[in-house]
Amino acid sequence: MSRVLSRMPRPAASPPPRSRRARPFLWLGGGLLVAGVCFAGHWVWNGPPYPKADPERVAAQLKAEARRVYDEAALPGTPDTPSRVEPGTCYYRGLRSLAHIDRGRSDVRSFGLSWRIVGVPEDTARAAQDRTRLRLEREGWKLVGQNVSDRGFRFERPGSGDLVDVDWYEPTSTFVVHVYAPCGELPDGFDPYDWPQTDWTPA
Repeated sequence: MSRVLSRMPRPAASPPPRSRRARPFLWLGGGLLVAGVCFAGHWVWNGPPYPKADPERVAAQLKAEARRVYDEAALPGTPDTPSRVEPGTCYYRGLRSLAHIDRGRSDVRSFGLSWRIVGVPEDTARAAQDRTRLRLEREGWKLVGQNVSDRGFRFERPGSGDLVDVDWYEPTSTFVVHVYAPCGELPDGFDPYDWPQTDWTPA
């Protein structure tokens, strides 16, 4: 009997279960799924991140644009008040904004610079505005608003979000220019209220 059993062929070794071979791929897929869910949740909660801002470059850019419009306007007189690069408020994005309604972010700011001259006749203001409008159109800026004031317009630089407003108010014959830079994340330690680059004069 033992001889008969010894002559019988032995069964081949069975391959490892498929579940054991697929386990590393399952762990990898699970990890990727968890990472994707976390990333999506972070995006939904915080919204898209603000771009990094270089305050020194932003200030130089705003001052240069304000000076260009001032030179183009060629108005009689000078601005009646000192002009400064001022920080603006930027808000939380995504669902997080619902938990911080009307609460600005201290690490994200926009910037703006304005100047005005009172007592500008309408014809003079129209000619000044036309010169700036033609130059902005030639440089590829896009008209995004008209009649912002009694007579005014707003242009935006595509791709950057920079804005230029050139307005004229009839009751006081005031010619007003605003230049803006959009919200950006500030460098660590930067204080927009203690910043030597804020002052601007057309001279």
